[in-house]
Amino acid sequence: MTKRFPPPPQRDAPLAGARPSADARALLALRKSANKLVLGAPGPDPAELDELLLVAARVPDHRKLGPWRFVVLEGEARFRFGAALASILKGRSAPEVQIEDAAKSMLRAPVVVAVISSPVEDGRTPVWEQELSAGALCYNLLLAANASGWAGVWLTEWAAYDAEAAAVLGVQAHERIAGFVHLGTAKAATPERVRAETGPRIRRWTGA
Repeated sequence: MTKRFPPPPQRDAPLAGARPSADARALLALRKSANKLVLGAPGPDPAELDELLLVAARVPDHRKLGPWRFVVLEGEARFRFGAALASILKGRSAPEVQIEDAAKSMLRAPVVVAVISSPVEDGRTPVWEQELSAGALCYNLLLAANASGWAGVWLTEWAAYDAEAAAVLGVQAHERIAGFVHLGTAKAATPERVRAETGPRIRRWTGA
């Protein structure tokens, strides 16, 4: 496998406080999630995904707790989890169209990563900060994938908030699904969408 990223630095290695990069600025300025309906093969293979996850985990993490983990859905596992979701809805007498959608929901991309927020109760670090770290990881995974040539989209939908669905993935009582990151190759361009204006949302506090 061709490595797409430099190896991680050794512990305590001095790192620059800033890394000016025109390519990185362009990536951020043009970043756009792919439409879930245009994702297809190929996606990252297991070794490539492991590299992406290693890079994605370089996020702010107060007290170095690593308050997140991954459940990877590849190949037939995507079908099995979709079937489990469909069975949950069938047991609740959901409309047939919802059941069918659930069965296919993990087949939109060749690789789906469930990012699990798994806060550590250390008595000092607020759970909210740890959950924010998991959210940053989801976003960092999208950026790492985009920079490597894959398209992606971070989705939640009902399964991310459903206790039965979470149990199928082995999510514990203190954990939450931060999202399902779908990774693959975009088969069509995704139009830019309306963005929230930043101007009205900026306030410079002076204390006066």
